[in-house]
Amino acid sequence: MRNGFRQSMAWLHSWAGLVAGWVLFAMFVTGTATYYRADISRWMRPELPVVQQVPTPDTLAQAAETAVAHLKGAAPNAIAWYVTLPSAADPAVGLTWFTDFARPPGTARLDPATGGPPATRETRGGDFVYHFHYELNLPSTVGRWIAGICAMIGLITLLSGILTHRRIFADFFTFRRGAKSAQRSWLDAHNVVGVLAIPFHLMITYTGIATLALMYMPWGVLAAYQGDEMRFYGETGQITAPVTPAGRPGQLAPVGPMVRQALERISEPLEMLSVDMPGDAKAKVVAVFEEPHGLSHQHPQVAFDGATGAVLEVLNPNLKPASKTFTTMVGLHEAHFAGPALRVLFFLSGLMGAAMVGTGLVLWSVARLPKPGAAPFFGLRLVRVLNLAAIAGLPAALAAYFLANRLLPVGLGARADWEVGAFFAVWLTSAAYAGFRPQVSAWCEMLSASAALFLAVPVVNGLTTGRHPLASAAAGDALYLWFDAAMLGLAGLFAFAAHKARGAEALGRRRSEVTAPPIRSNALERA
Repeated sequence: MRNGFRQSMAWLHSWAGLVAGWVLFAMFVTGTATYYRADISRWMRPELPVVQQVPTPDTLAQAAETAVAHLKGAAPNAIAWYVTLPSAADPAVGLTWFTDFARPPGTARLDPATGGPPATRETRGGDFVYHFHYELNLPSTVGRWIAGICAMIGLITLLSGILTHRRIFADFFTFRRGAKSAQRSWLDAHNVVGVLAIPFHLMITYTGIATLALMYMPWGVLAAYQGDEMRFYGETGQITAPVTPAGRPGQLAPVGPMVRQALERISEPLEMLSVDMPGDAKAKVVAVFEEPHGLSHQHPQVAFDGATGAVLEVLNPNLKPASKTFTTMVGLHEAHFAGPALRVLFFLSGLMGAAMVGTGLVLWSVARLPKPGAAPFFGLRLVRVLNLAAIAGLPAALAAYFLANRLLPVGLGARADWEVGAFFAVWLTSAAYAGFRPQVSAWCEMLSASAALFLAVPVVNGLTTGRHPLASAAAGDALYLWFDAAMLGLAGLFAFAAHKARGAEALGRRRSEVTAPPIRSNALERA
């Protein structure tokens, strides 16, 4: 123990939070945005009309036939096809296919009416933010392991922080805005945003780890099922029972009638079709529906024999306790059950989580500032640069991602990749900028840049699409109204932060002038 239990916990809290803090900040920011993943995707496709019609069974059946016809030509040797069907939020068909699960999949989007490219611009929309949240735009396995390890460290940081603060709830009501010590002010801010949403912080961190628990701790399933993970998922009721390949070629039956049969059996909206072993005589087609409203993240499914179209299994399960617990944790983490008001509460709690991590990172560096006249050590300089890049640079990069969606030519090749490239270009530029500018000046300038970029989003959107707030209000387009309001709110938040940073810069200059040694003339020196 370092001088007692609480001191040991304080040391653990400080260093664990620093080690994983920058990744955790990025995960909190992108995870919070993910609560509006579908809305972000729709905003980033402004060609979509304000009001979308719910697809009829005939429309879904025709879209499925169009998708399968395309996949037969584009990926005849694939081991699995996945077809995301049209919905009220997105009328296009999304295609994904795997020739090897160890390699990235192929993807495409189609207009279900024509079979050609959709009329909307190419973009990854909210899916980029969603996948970045737990994969960090790295290869899937690598990204998930890094995110999982940082989440585990984050849970340790939360628990050690609770144990460290003897007066945790009293500290929540203490915020010394005018404190003479910058360290005291940052500590108070850290306590307030940490304690206010601490049940959410604990829940979201623990359930995030539990979501990928079988990836991090696979040994029980590997031992019990001899590595056959699909049989485990089938027996626990999470997927339909897997089928053994026949090893000989087969012909896939029309999928349109399968879609109609599935819709007759399950009342939830049909989300996607999966086709396992599409070229095999034992191919299986599975219609996957959206999860019913509730905490449990469990998708009803109907499985068909791919060769005959006969129903193999209807999975609308009453799960056993262990599986129900797992799917409930996934549901809590993703919050698909949340209505508009609860979703806003989750969003605000996520912002407080990001603020908790950000204030903790700044507090670490403020607490270790050298005495006046002494140079900061290398580790402190590195931490301060990374703090700037994460806390001020990442939001600027998100704003640049939205702006790129409006400013890049609609017909640009690999347009979605250019949008993502704009995100990382701004993020890396902010990191480089933070390394060459004085710290206080850099905070002020980068926060101001973030404010300007968020302010530019609704302005550029109105100029390029005509969907300014007045037009959105007249058309009853609530999505564009609240999106513009959110961008303006974030612009105001960063402008306020830049104003406070400018005040800190001016205060620092005055203090340096007061404490600077007087300049003596040569005559006085000789005297």
